[in-house]
Amino acid sequence: MFYRENGQFKSTYRADQQIFPIVQDRIAVGLVLVAAFVLVPLLASDYAVRAILLPFLIFSMAAIGVNILVGYCGQISLGSGAFMAVGAYGAFNFFVRVPDMPMLVAILLGGVCATFFGILFGLPSLRVKGLYLAVATLAAQFFSDWMFLRIKWFTNDSSSGGVSVSNLSAFGMSLETPLAKYLFCLSLLAVIALLAKNLVRGAIGREWMAIRDMDVAAAVIGIRPVYAKLTAFAVSSFIIGVAGALWGFLYLGSWEPAAFSVDQSFRLLFMVIIGGLGSIMGSFFGAAFIVTLPILLNQMLPLLGSLVGVEISTAGISHAELMIFGALIVWFLIVEPHGLARLWSTGKQKLRLWPFPH
Repeated sequence: MFYRENGQFKSTYRADQQIFPIVQDRIAVGLVLVAAFVLVPLLASDYAVRAILLPFLIFSMAAIGVNILVGYCGQISLGSGAFMAVGAYGAFNFFVRVPDMPMLVAILLGGVCATFFGILFGLPSLRVKGLYLAVATLAAQFFSDWMFLRIKWFTNDSSSGGVSVSNLSAFGMSLETPLAKYLFCLSLLAVIALLAKNLVRGAIGREWMAIRDMDVAAAVIGIRPVYAKLTAFAVSSFIIGVAGALWGFLYLGSWEPAAFSVDQSFRLLFMVIIGGLGSIMGSFFGAAFIVTLPILLNQMLPLLGSLVGVEISTAGISHAELMIFGALIVWFLIVEPHGLARLWSTGKQKLRLWPFPH
């Protein structure tokens, strides 16, 4: 009864095609945005912003990019960490080599660099798919690791491949405090999430989903597989590259190629699997799950150990975290392969009829 559309009539095509056609959804999204932009800066501590909220926002953006490629277009990719690295190092080079380069422009240009890199390694998708495509995109990961370690120009002649940025600002506002970084990342994430939602609802999104479901049938009805797959790689790589630039500039501050290792690629893929393939909302759920789970385990496992009289070492907590994390991924794949987004959708359907049993 709390989530019913009775009485919500649409008299124009524009009203029927809006992103959130149900009033309850618009109210919920508005409240979430108000809480994110107003309440969180007032209530959250610097530690919470730096350790939880910033990684959540940046990983959410990267997960949206991975979801466009894997969830909506069905192209398996294990090179997301490489796209993040290209975005971070591309933005760094624009930022330090071009005089008076605004940070926001450098970050967007880093995303453009990742776009071209993604298209280059997306070309094998025209001939191979499935596991073979995953291996082809994994080559991008190893190539980026070699490139940023061996070609010193990309790291401004740094011998170790490590780089750093400082004195960051945007629109005349200093970005040296955790709260300023949070608001900047949140604003950019809101814009990119809105654009991604509109893309997947439009003609290009339908082409991606047709390729995902059956590429041969999509080609028969006039969809160009070359265009659809490469645009998916381009859009996905751009978003992931922007997220990588934010990860380097605003979260790490100084980084080296190991910060964007293959572990990062698997972590982003797990976010999409747990959150829900083919769902923008699922990207947020998956990022929240991956970011908060290690923190909760680090707090809960020592407490449980003290209750049963067992002292758990730091190494034991780390190993238990990996085991629980892997078990949860297997559980999601078996019990709810559509992820947390499916549970959210089921809950909304239940609210349409509650409290009536039928």
